[in-house]
Amino acid sequence: MDTGPESGAIRNVGIIAHVDHGKTTLVDAILRQTGVFRANQAMGERVLDRGDLERERGITILAKNTAVSYHGVKINIVDTPGHADFGGEVERILSMVDGALLVVDAFEGPMPQTRFVLKKALENAIRPIVVINKLDRPGADPLRAVDQVLDLFIALGADEEQIDFPTIFASGRNGVALRDLPEPFSPEEVRGDIRPLLDAILEYVPPPDADAQGVLQVLITTLDYDDYVGRIGIGRVKRGRIRSGEVVAAMHGPEGLVRMARAMQLYTFEGLRRVPAEEVVAGDIMALAGIADLTVGDTITSADAPDPLPVLRVDPPTITMTFRVNDSPFAGREGQFVTSRQLRDRLLREAEHNVGLSVFEQETTDAFTVSGRGELHLGILVETMRREGYELAVSRPEAILRSGEDGLEEPMEHLVADVPEGSLGAVLEAMGLRRAELQQMHPESDGRTRVEFVVPARGLVGFATEFQTLTKGYGIMSHAFSGYGPWRGPIPGRARGSLVAWEDGVTTAYALENAEQRGTLLVGPGVAVYAGQVVGEHSRETDLDINICKKKHLTNMRSSTGEEEVKLTPFRVLSLEQAIAFLRDDELLEVTPKALRIRKEILDRHERGRRHEAAPTERS
Repeated sequence: MDTGPESGAIRNVGIIAHVDHGKTTLVDAILRQTGVFRANQAMGERVLDRGDLERERGITILAKNTAVSYHGVKINIVDTPGHADFGGEVERILSMVDGALLVVDAFEGPMPQTRFVLKKALENAIRPIVVINKLDRPGADPLRAVDQVLDLFIALGADEEQIDFPTIFASGRNGVALRDLPEPFSPEEVRGDIRPLLDAILEYVPPPDADAQGVLQVLITTLDYDDYVGRIGIGRVKRGRIRSGEVVAAMHGPEGLVRMARAMQLYTFEGLRRVPAEEVVAGDIMALAGIADLTVGDTITSADAPDPLPVLRVDPPTITMTFRVNDSPFAGREGQFVTSRQLRDRLLREAEHNVGLSVFEQETTDAFTVSGRGELHLGILVETMRREGYELAVSRPEAILRSGEDGLEEPMEHLVADVPEGSLGAVLEAMGLRRAELQQMHPESDGRTRVEFVVPARGLVGFATEFQTLTKGYGIMSHAFSGYGPWRGPIPGRARGSLVAWEDGVTTAYALENAEQRGTLLVGPGVAVYAGQVVGEHSRETDLDINICKKKHLTNMRSSTGEEEVKLTPFRVLSLEQAIAFLRDDELLEVTPKALRIRKEILDRHERGRRHEAAPTERS
């Protein structure tokens, strides 16, 4: 019977870092070094990023488990998201591990998410191994990065043992790890393999402090799903041992109901696979199938003497949006899942395992309030549902406000940006309009300036695109939640109004040629539109209803080929994030598998006019 290794032959380690500092690529190198892949086996980059969105965006969204064997020790490795919007994943994973690899880019040094994930590790009494990664990157300065990391440890109140952190210098892409840098250091001459990193894990990450003879406790930290066995709960066996087929109790915290169930199938991790196990003992990370209503935060414990663990604490959501049934004239044409019941079931299912997300039903059965950790967090959900075949409409994101001792408070973000010299003034001006407060400014040796701000979370909606425009694509920006602060007053939204379609129909080049004189178009010729759809950005502050389906009247002097001779300015194509940022308070984004359409919440222009005329009276 496979009982797996005892706790002394196990190491549980999480990999934490700022987004795009090379965590997942580092795991690739470990998998190669430990023989999970044959030397000649074809293997794509970032094998743990399995989802299409993760590969397209180059970010990790969901935590991934893998395990390797090195010198007779099983090393469970969990790759966590680097973006603070997915901080719920990071916090849960840190409750499963005894050590962490803090990966820092040798060129960029610590960034906002580095601060975020390190703070979480220190709060969990974890002593991280610092990995200065991307030694091969041009301009890398690993010793400066080490100094910056030390300053960060001190600023976050690390204790003496944590400050005395071991350091590994690495190039995940080249599969190299070094305990000491060569003198003089040259990125082009980095040689070696990944074994020094694995040796450091065995040396500095303690084995699990686990009691295999005690009452069973397993805290479920993540969920997966399999078409054959259904819902799968993943967690670490904190105490005792669990056997395949035995009856266990599931509880959601000390006050939760005791639910009896049978552990139908157990798995442990081996390489990138889940492998069946007859028994899993304290200290190991396992997966469990057979309990249909299992949720994140549940404790699997003894049926005879239930002893649940506390439910995981996760930072609250800071941004909210309304998700509602698509009721546009094009509703039901392009999606597979379009009803209120289907939308409700999908959102509630997401909230079960996405602990940073909360879903509330509104008074109307067709709308739901969905709150998350940031614009990206909610945007990923919208894009995922879109690809699954859902049709829906979403509102502009809003900050979740709360009452404090001194009045209204709002969520604040700590933003760090590396700005080219010629763009600094424009960035400072833009941040000022968004009620940002400048904290620090450091000139860098390469002609760039690193600036740090505390800015309201609502002020960053849509700012990523504007920042790239202001810096001509050369700027680097990131941010992380820093807490709540006093409400800083109104922030200017989109300064210009919308061009709104006058009637249903198909756009014509003739009509668009006239319309583009009034602003920037979002549609081209030959596109079906409906009355109330936003088809462009007006050049003035007010909205303008326009007819973009009008056809040219033909005469004896003009032929139908005249339509083809019209030369239009290329229309603007918005990504999902850009479209969400484009929204005004009275607009919605219609999301379908085939299209993104911005529309007025009230489609009828006469009704909009009456509401606009009544607005001053209502406000007074």
